Amino acid sequence: MTRNIIATLHPIRRIAGTTALALALAAPLALTPVLTTPAHAFFGGLSRIVYDPTNHAENLLTAARTLEQINNQIASLQNEAQMLINQARDLASLPHSSLQQLQRNVTRTQQLLDEAQSIAFEVQEVDQAFEREYGTPDLSMSEQQLLADARTRWSNTMGGLQDAMRVQAGVTGNIEAQRAEMATLVEQSQGATGALQASQAGNQLLALQSQQLSDLTALLAATGRAEALAEAERAAAAEQGRIQRERFLTPGTGYQPGNARMFNN
Repeated sequence: MTRNIIATLHPIRRIAGTTALALALAAPLALTPVLTTPAHAFFGGLSRIVYDPTNHAENLLTAARTLEQINNQIASLQNEAQMLINQARDLASLPHSSLQQLQRNVTRTQQLLDEAQSIAFEVQEVDQAFEREYGTPDLSMSEQQLLADARTRWSNTMGGLQDAMRVQAGVTGNIEAQRAEMATLVEQSQGATGALQASQAGNQLLALQSQQLSDLTALLAATGRAEALAEAERAAAAEQGRIQRERFLTPGTGYQPGNARMFNN
């Protein structure tokens, strides 16, 4: 589009140059004083041409004014062409897009959260697990059941810690991709030819920052989950220990004497 506008202006400039040259060649004739009376030329004695210097000067003045108008029009066209060039640059789209890379990073982190062991990141499942495994033990529960519940809580805690470490590894793996993408976007922003390209580069940098915040949120969630499971296990273990101690200290039926047979006879 820019080349077409500039190519259109070249013929206008050549016409203006030719007109200026003609006017420059004709100007001495207008400035030359007339030393004789109005000229009378006879051609074959049949016709006569009368030279009018006033009319000639007016014609030259009109030509000068016309040339000035043409020059003004050329300047106006040049300004409009430059304005169109600037608008074309402002509307030029950024040739680089980081959307797919950012979406891949977010999807990878989300997959790690979805693979949470034992207790998922869902409110309903958390409530059910705490009611089932972290509630107050029943005094009527057997020792085998108390031991099985304690092992389940320990497994949940270990799974939460492993999940947190996996999310940490995934977020750390995204750092290099984020660094390379940030360098590319900054370079694109600095080399932007128009306002649209600069704005798009800035928007993509904001999207990159949002993806980093998403990774940080996932990391905090996974780490907090692991810490919460560990604290819940300790609290449940303390309550279970209290129940078992209470059982041990509760008086029983006591010793009841009976007959003992030492030999078969």
